Amino acid sequence: MLLLQLPDDVLYHVLSYLDCRSLSRLAQVCRSFCRFVNRDEVWRRTARRCLNTGIGPDGTDIYPHIPLKERVKVSRNWRNGVCRRAVPLKWKTQLLPWLQLDRDVLFLSQAADIGAYRLHQDSGKIHRNPFEIYSGHIGDVCHFVLTDSHLISGGSDGKILVHSRTSNESVELSGHNQEVNCVDSKDGLIISGSRDRTARIWNLTSSCPRDTIHMFDRVWSVAVSPSLSSFVTGTSCCENFSPLRIWDVERSLCVSSLGTDFRRGAGVLDLVFESPVQLFTCGYDTFIRLWDLRLDPRKCAMEWEEPHDSTLYCIQTDGNHMIASGSSYYGVVRLWDKRQTKCLQFFQLSSNLASSPVYCLRFSSAHLYAVLATSLHCLDFRLTRPG
Repeated sequence: MLLLQLPDDVLYHVLSYLDCRSLSRLAQVCRSFCRFVNRDEVWRRTARRCLNTGIGPDGTDIYPHIPLKERVKVSRNWRNGVCRRAVPLKWKTQLLPWLQLDRDVLFLSQAADIGAYRLHQDSGKIHRNPFEIYSGHIGDVCHFVLTDSHLISGGSDGKILVHSRTSNESVELSGHNQEVNCVDSKDGLIISGSRDRTARIWNLTSSCPRDTIHMFDRVWSVAVSPSLSSFVTGTSCCENFSPLRIWDVERSLCVSSLGTDFRRGAGVLDLVFESPVQLFTCGYDTFIRLWDLRLDPRKCAMEWEEPHDSTLYCIQTDGNHMIASGSSYYGVVRLWDKRQTKCLQFFQLSSNLASSPVYCLRFSSAHLYAVLATSLHCLDFRLTRPG
């Protein structure tokens, strides 16, 4: 019996033990092998082991429109740090910008406005002029979040604006009396945190807060759990409280504090839920931490240390093996493999004469976008490598 005469499921299983190089060589044997090897099922097992292929631990695929073979090839460039750099946008005034990525649209805040920029589907290049601008804040936008139907922003004017993404309507939520440092939203629930030392719970349909929680410390970050039953706050750690606390949404009560012996001032600047039980955090103490909420809350499950003792402003994960982080000095972006303790790659985006933090970063299957005080940077990992 010839190899190609085996049933498909048997052949998938056999080929799943080959590495990328062997699969690529097998595709060169003949046209029949080429057609078979190019199928996604052949590459699925390999893709689950690679960085940023869009295949999650449970097998879900967030980039089904991109062939898995191509994603595995690009994954090698992420691991090896092979990319093309570009600075698609610059501005003169130093800002504290934020960004979000939604498929082929990049949202970027600059001062009091948020611009929506289209990305070229293949190249990832950004159009220089936004096709839509969301405005309404008197002061600068500090943070914003996207849902399927709304863009929700918090500003230095203490206001929260809920913009419809399908019409020109917007609603103002008033309650904070100082800048709104952070906001998150899922399924009609909005959580905000402010320098006024409160966190507030809102419903999308109401202009008044449903509840106010007095934190007794400045709130730098919030994240709503995917389960919608709880949320996490990260504070500045200037008082005798844990900077990481989990709150019950319905009762507005603290149900757990994470960690012990935090240094004074070791505030938490970013929070990312990867699942209802896995939370990533980073901040002033230079560590990325993974918390498993099923285990002892006093100790994190894993941690990764920024090697140059820099504050970590932001993080994002691929939902599987990769973490990207943005540091406080010289616009340094680092890539991490969760299965290792040391950093895989780093990219210095700002010059030695113009040091800036990476205020926010987001990535897709082939591009990473990072925003600094006066510029937006793009790393394109689609470059091909020999072999």
